[in-house]
This record gives sequence, structure tokens and C-alpha cells, in this order.
Amino acid sequence: MNITIYDVAREANVSMATVSRVVNGNPNVKPATRKKVLEVIERLGYRPNAVARGLASKKTTTVGVIIPDISNIFFAELARGIEDIATMYKYNIILSNSDQNKEKELHLLNTMLGKQVDGIVFMGGNITEEHVEEFKRSSVPIVLAGSVDEQQQIPSVNIDYRQATYDAVTMFIEKGHKEIAFISGPFHDVINRELKLAGYKDALENAGITVNDQYIIEGDYTYDSGLEAWQRLSELPTNVTAVYSSNDEMSLGVVHGAQDAGKVLPTDLEVITSDNTKLAMMVRPQLTSVVQPLYDIGAVAMRLLTKYMSKESVEEQTVILPHRIEERDSTK
Repeated sequence: MNITIYDVAREANVSMATVSRVVNGNPNVKPATRKKVLEVIERLGYRPNAVARGLASKKTTTVGVIIPDISNIFFAELARGIEDIATMYKYNIILSNSDQNKEKELHLLNTMLGKQVDGIVFMGGNITEEHVEEFKRSSVPIVLAGSVDEQQQIPSVNIDYRQATYDAVTMFIEKGHKEIAFISGPFHDVINRELKLAGYKDALENAGITVNDQYIIEGDYTYDSGLEAWQRLSELPTNVTAVYSSNDEMSLGVVHGAQDAGKVLPTDLEVITSDNTKLAMMVRPQLTSVVQPLYDIGAVAMRLLTKYMSKESVEEQTVILPHRIEERDSTK
């Protein structure tokens, strides 16, 4: 049987208003009365009804988090940053997996709103106009984490993906490479199509190197697509000597494909990855990587959301965090 506030009040011989004040930490309760009520709460095992409290306060202290794939270590690290800051600000998390499916993303968004969440952190690769219109219609604030809205209408936290890619490819160029491949994630993702690809081309063009479209391969973030990308590169008449890959799983596929073909890293082939998850250090040789502060992206996105939820002033809704390149054994 569920214990109600009425049961506690009756057992402690006080009003329900007094019990409510004790539960909510109101100081206007006599110490002796507070002690008696708390003893009854403990003995009966009373737990305040969060839904009822939310209806009364019009806040549920709950945040929805929509994530493409919780099994992907990239998103897992982002989610950890969100969770830690949510806990610090006493918010609970409802986490949903969207499988990077547009219809499911929009369905989950409306499901979250139906659960009366106070705000939403959204992660997704392809932020369409339909997404943006749904976000703008939302009754609660929404912040993007590791995701880009081209028009910058929705608050977001990211790194400068174009500059990060430019920096990685420029590192190859400074090492003397000219045959440099770019293994991208899906081009329906604006980060890949408009930012990372542009950074790759910028670096080559600034160095006077002609862009070879055969060196640009679209993958799907999986290990197998990295293997397939290497197979395609190995069949070209020219010899690719350096590869920049958009995520760590694809990078592992490239490395293993090259090694299976007899290539020695970094002597025959140099590789730089992105993301810098644990995978980059679990392969041999360990991978030089663009370091995205994944935990910080999640944490800052959640903190930004708390500001919107509590109606604090926000100076900048588009937050760009710093990146760097960590050199390891896959480059000379």
C-alpha cells in the first residue's frame, strides 16, 4: 500500500501542511514537531510523490536527454558530463536512445514534453528544419550537445570542428604528406558536410595541394566502414600516406585494414583520429587524436540548460569549447 502525506499527518497528529513544510525543508516548524514528523516518515517509509509535487510547483526537476546511441563510447562520455551536472543541480535524467532516426527523434521529443520535463538536452547528427521548428515550439528550453544547428537558432555546445580538422590535416602537410585521405561520417550530418569537410579542403588548398575527391570517403561511424574505406583507398592507383578519420571506431577499421595489408604505422601510413575516446589508446599503435572535451561538452550543455530553466541571464547561446591534438604513436 502506498503511504500518503495524509497517513503521515494522521500518525504524527499534525496537519498535512505541517508535513509538507517538513518535507520541503521549511524552517517554520518547531524542532520537536519536525523530529516527530521525520520519525513517522522514516517508520512508515513515506516517499513524497514527485508527480504531485511537480503539478503543484509546475516543475518536475526532470530533464530529458535524447542520445543517438548510448552504446557508443563517444555519446556515453557526453552523457556522463550531463548526468554529473544534473545531479549537482538536483535534476533527474530521463535518457532515451534515438538510433539517429529522425522520426524516432521527433517522437521522443514529444514523449519527453508529455512527461512534463523541465528541459531537454538533444544529441543528433542531422538537425533538420523540422527539428528546429519542433525545438522552437517546445514549451521548455532545449540545448544541443555535440550537435550543430546551421542557423544557430538553438543553444548549443561544441568545438570548432572546421578548425580542428584543418589543424589535423595541416599537421600531416607539415610532415611532408600530400596524399592525404579524409574518412568522414555521414554527409547528412552538418558537422561532417559543412564543417569537417571544409576544414580538410581548406588545409589542402592553403598548402597548394589539389583536392582529390577519391580521397574523400563517407562512412557511417562504424569499425566496418573504416575497414571498407581502407579497402577503397588501397585500390586507388596512387598511394595514400596519411588518413584523417572522423571518429575512433572508423579509425580502428582503417588501422587494422592497413595492418592486414602489410602496412606498418607510422612508417608506411600515418593516422590521426577524432574524438579521443578510450578506443584511441586501446589500439596499437596508440592513435594521435584531435581531443574533443566530450565530458565538458555534456557538462557545459547541462549547465547552460539549468540557466535557461531557472531563467538566468545567458550571454552566449552558442558555446565553442577549445580542442587540441594529442600526438601518439600513429604519427611520426
